[in-house]
Amino acid sequence: MTHEPLRIGVLGAARIAELSIVGPARAGGHRIVAVAARDRARATAFAEQHGVERVVGSYAELVADPEVEVVYNPLANGLHGPWNVAALAAGKHVLTEKPSASNAEEAAEIHEAVAEAGTVFMEGFHYLFHPVTRRLHELLRSGELGELRHVETVMAMPAPRDGDPRWSFPLAGGALMDVGCYALHAQRMLAPWAGGAPRLVSAGGGERADAPGVDEWLDADLEFPNGATGSARCHMAHHEVQFSCRIVGSRGEATAMNFVQPHLDDRIVVRASAGERTEELGRRSSYTYQLDAFAAHLRQGAPLALDAGDALATMRLIDDCYRAAGFPVRPRTVPPTTV
Repeated sequence: MTHEPLRIGVLGAARIAELSIVGPARAGGHRIVAVAARDRARATAFAEQHGVERVVGSYAELVADPEVEVVYNPLANGLHGPWNVAALAAGKHVLTEKPSASNAEEAAEIHEAVAEAGTVFMEGFHYLFHPVTRRLHELLRSGELGELRHVETVMAMPAPRDGDPRWSFPLAGGALMDVGCYALHAQRMLAPWAGGAPRLVSAGGGERADAPGVDEWLDADLEFPNGATGSARCHMAHHEVQFSCRIVGSRGEATAMNFVQPHLDDRIVVRASAGERTEELGRRSSYTYQLDAFAAHLRQGAPLALDAGDALATMRLIDDCYRAAGFPVRPRTVPPTTV
């Protein structure tokens, strides 16, 4: 059975969009009907390069466009919250880049807006839909690793250039917001095998030079209800990329070498009673799996693992980490133009 393609509108002409929405939409037979950017020339170039059907004049025009069914939001972090709320108020389904908001207060407003709109909201933790992460969970579910004892998630990358929005406190930048949110989210998703969600035990971090309030790195220690421990580490000025997830059980352990970019490295190394082995789970993009799941939910009513409640829980944990590490919670951004 063929289903009607999604009709997607894209806010901004972000670099990530080719990997995160353009390729997946093409693979799934969906339409990108409109794009808007602050600079219309950039939007036009984006549309021509990626086969977008129309360029519209503003973000407000895009979220109000009657042909747009799904709004994809890859704007700077500080613009996620206000434009997610605006899109929901316009009756759209929303697929937003992470983090969903600047802080938990804003995430709670999104949660309320979803309830009022009755539409679907999902924060783009795409890694969760890939066979790499599904296999990690299966290794726990099957009992091969035994009971969960410890999990280590590391999200480290070389530094963006000075002046990048990811170093901007007013735009809700920082290592925890940009990469560390994956490290925390992956731990939260282990709740079914740990007696529930983890709580923060302690956190510490280092400030970016010439960027007051912005974390260059942040480490958080967590504890699960069953006594398992968690270590979530993020660094946005590291000497190399390291996006790993290591799960240690009472009978063995498994490490995903790059759980966030499995299209670059799809290996899981398993060490258990039978010895050590390496599994390769496929390099199809996790973003493609994500859009497939989003579309299956909208068109067929298939279950969807992420919603506004999950996004709110993640933002609460992020805020807790910032406070514990001695950083201010990210501020609310008021866009120059709102609906």
